[in-house]
Amino acid sequence: MVDPNRPVLAQTAADMIGGMTPVLLPDTYVFATTDVPARAARALPDAFATLREAEGMSLILPVEAAARLGFPSGPPMRCLTLNVYSSLTGVGLTAAVASALAERGVACNMVAGFHHDHAFVPADRAEEALSVLQDLQRQSTTTGL
Repeated sequence: MVDPNRPVLAQTAADMIGGMTPVLLPDTYVFATTDVPARAARALPDAFATLREAEGMSLILPVEAAARLGFPSGPPMRCLTLNVYSSLTGVGLTAAVASALAERGVACNMVAGFHHDHAFVPADRAEEALSVLQDLQRQSTTTGL
């Protein structure tokens, strides 16, 4: 039985790119890391995302939280949420996003969540990155990328 409240997942690259609505989130973030479990635990309530790596816990934190918690400040990043319900087995969305940004010389760190994909870009290029992704979405709907 189909659940009418569950979003339809885009599967093809064209569907995912054409269906995305990139949104620039207002906060500025930094990537941080710690190999001290208690320090990671203190940061969890503020973290946008975390990833356990062999070297320690990686955290994406709002800059204010990182400073308050004593993490070194890294390059300030902004987050673009792609706002498309993409399949976890879908192919091509993150590659297309990263490639479009790379063509403009914009660094991009992709983070995939259960519901959405997120592109972290340098804060000083965030508006440009948003424009690039909006153009990519428009081109996809007109050309069927």
